Amino acid sequence: MARSALKYDPARRYDVKTQDVEYRRDGEQFWLAFVYQPQGAGPFPALLDIHGGAWNNGDRTNNPAIAEGLAASGVVVVSIDFRCGGKDPYPSSLIDINYATRWLKAHAGDFNADAETVGGLGVSSGGHLILLSAMRPRDPRYTTLPLAEAPGTDATLAYAISCWGVLDPYGRYLMAQDNGNKQLMANHERYFLTADGMQEANLIRILQQGEKVELPPALLIQGTADKGVPQGMVEKVNELYRAAGGDVELALFQDMPHGLAGWSAPEVANMIERMKTFIAQRLATPTAMAASGR
Repeated sequence: MARSALKYDPARRYDVKTQDVEYRRDGEQFWLAFVYQPQGAGPFPALLDIHGGAWNNGDRTNNPAIAEGLAASGVVVVSIDFRCGGKDPYPSSLIDINYATRWLKAHAGDFNADAETVGGLGVSSGGHLILLSAMRPRDPRYTTLPLAEAPGTDATLAYAISCWGVLDPYGRYLMAQDNGNKQLMANHERYFLTADGMQEANLIRILQQGEKVELPPALLIQGTADKGVPQGMVEKVNELYRAAGGDVELALFQDMPHGLAGWSAPEVANMIERMKTFIAQRLATPTAMAASGR
């Protein structure tokens, strides 16, 4: 997909303006995006931010430290609300994320951003959702919401960043079952409904089966003390993604747990710096930003 002549210097610093924007409406119901917009000449690269919450909880205001840190370096960060489990099981979230990606491309100019640089970031279950959406941007199950103002726009991403993503939902369900964690099991069941649903959205299974997917450059961030995901899961995804032809980096952070709340301030800062370096490298390398299919 992309290029560009746009210059992103992660060492720069900008003031950041924030605002809520409605990005989708269905009758009386609407969904908001919280926009972190650097104040400067621009245009700036753009990033869609997907919150965690075991596919059932959370909202657009989660993890502001990451969004604010990236925005202050010159990235327009758009953190969205989307449908979650219970009332709206899988693939509702993916439908909203696919739509939001296209919406952000179509409206990038409204936020002094460059549509060709739109990447994605997610944490925990959001890390799973953003990478799955990036790999299946044209999946007919996810593209059901038309975007009237830009019908030809697709949901491909220039890159994807997954932070302690639950990339193997079925494996995590089995882990919760072994640990007797009924609440976590219930969250999986409310969203995916069945074990088959968890497997259908399982990145390890998708890659092992050779499904034809997009493979945008990916950064996988993982704490070594994370007890919230199966051991070896992220390493396996890293291995399979690379074997499939994808450009992927695995960034391990020593002794950091699952969830930003348990991270030390220095390691949060180090993680954001790693993200900024990754984004700068990908935006500076047009060929690295091209999606890869199999």
